[in-house]
Amino acid sequence: QKMAPSLPATINIREPRWDQSTFQGRAKHFFMVTDPRNLLLSGATLEEARRVVEDYRAGTVPPGLTEDQLWRAKYIYDSAFHPDTGEKMLLVGRMSAQVPMNMTITGCMLTFYRTTPAVLFWQWVNQSFNAIVNYTNRSGDAPITPSQLGTAYVSATTGAVVTALGLKSLTKHLPAIIGRYVPFAAVAAANCINIPLMRQRELKLGIPVTDENGNRLGESTAAAQKAIFQVVVSRIGMAAPAMAIPPVIMNALEKRAFLKRYPYLNAPLQVSLVGLCLVFATPLCCALFPQKSSMSVSRLEPEVQARIREKDPKLEMVYFNKGL
Repeated sequence: QKMAPSLPATINIREPRWDQSTFQGRAKHFFMVTDPRNLLLSGATLEEARRVVEDYRAGTVPPGLTEDQLWRAKYIYDSAFHPDTGEKMLLVGRMSAQVPMNMTITGCMLTFYRTTPAVLFWQWVNQSFNAIVNYTNRSGDAPITPSQLGTAYVSATTGAVVTALGLKSLTKHLPAIIGRYVPFAAVAAANCINIPLMRQRELKLGIPVTDENGNRLGESTAAAQKAIFQVVVSRIGMAAPAMAIPPVIMNALEKRAFLKRYPYLNAPLQVSLVGLCLVFATPLCCALFPQKSSMSVSRLEPEVQARIREKDPKLEMVYFNKGL
């Protein structure tokens, strides 16, 4: 009798399943990574996925494993374990928690934007959540010190609150719809402060750059700058639809009799609208730039260039993980 042919041990599960040089491939990948259903998986399921992935990487193929099962295990593994350190990530910081968490926080930011204490509270909640996400998804194996964490957190929260309150006072005499956009401006400003600060160690010391086969060539701060810029852009893009579309709809709805009769539906409606935008905006904005980003050797700092030229004079491009 014949055994079912077992999987070849040559599938590269270090890379995503779909071609990451195309936007469509990256979008499919991130729809898997940000799937909120991953949060409901039990510890046993996560450990099982980890075992399948680690065995497979070590060259052991469990009999009867199909390619689909292997990829499913990889995406479960990626959803819960850090790519560089392999440690299990905080639940709230995982990419699969982005949609439910952001949906609740953004919905509340957009609902309770009228009073100063509410603005302060929700901007603070949002930045606390951001700090956890940025810490959980940091690039590389570089540990971040508690004092750096604290500085980034305090600065981003202050930046968001100052922006929100400053704009709130400016919009007093403007049409109501403008006031609804204050939370978005505050979030965008905070992202520009929070992410570079959370990752300041990378800006000072650089992030690992590799050749296309993943061999480490050194650390580059130029690569870190590019990585962080791309992350800031995609984070602001992620927040944009959820913070730009619902205010227009809510503004129109609040003028109708329905919401005047049932004012308590305001928050749930706002949160649902935000959720709908985020389910699509989160993976699509993660997919704006390849996770494994690249830059030409000539754009790196002179001393890093020199070191790479010594090792491999012909090398044109280096690669790095941009982080999320």
